[in-house]
Amino acid sequence: MNLQPTKIVCIGVNYRAHATEMGKAPPDEPIIFFKPPSALAASGEPIVRPRGYTRVDYEGELAVVIGRRARRVSAARARDYMLGVACLNDVTVRDLQKKDGQWARAKGFDGFSPFGPIIRSGLDPSDLRLVTRLNGVVKQDTRTSDLIFGPAQLLEFITRYMTLEVGDIVSTGTPSGVANMVPGDLVEIEIEGVGVLSNPVIDDEPGDALP
Repeated sequence: MNLQPTKIVCIGVNYRAHATEMGKAPPDEPIIFFKPPSALAASGEPIVRPRGYTRVDYEGELAVVIGRRARRVSAARARDYMLGVACLNDVTVRDLQKKDGQWARAKGFDGFSPFGPIIRSGLDPSDLRLVTRLNGVVKQDTRTSDLIFGPAQLLEFITRYMTLEVGDIVSTGTPSGVANMVPGDLVEIEIEGVGVLSNPVIDDEPGDALP
């Protein structure tokens, strides 16, 4: 998959049950943050778990890929700007998220956005089942109709403030059920009609660890 986004725009706290899980109130408007394109990884590639942290969580999400340059797009026309949808794992070091008070470092490691396995066009993303499995055990199970702000609303909101370029990714948020991953785990994210994103978790090489 030769995808070269200029940015990965992510949405925080976008399922009510996940807001409760994280001890946060549901937001009045979408919470936007960014992940660098260097965080992308393909299905089958390993998630390298950095050493020295207590919690490195998976977050199964529906991702929308932009197919046309989008600026000030209305929700009614949002699907005209979508190339398709895919699965995304918004991997997060909770220790750093709590320490920093913002999310760039916690979510920006190389390979912290496994994505794929394909971009599926033609699907209505407003009501798809999303399931995340850890070592075959279901941990997240929801429908995208439970999003606080759906994909069309998100494109309208985001493009009010910034232009989305062809290939950019909008990841719509994760439901409840996030949890820690350890080396040896296998994380699978399945979205109805899209496929299964599957990534093993491995340990940092000793030489890669910072002193």
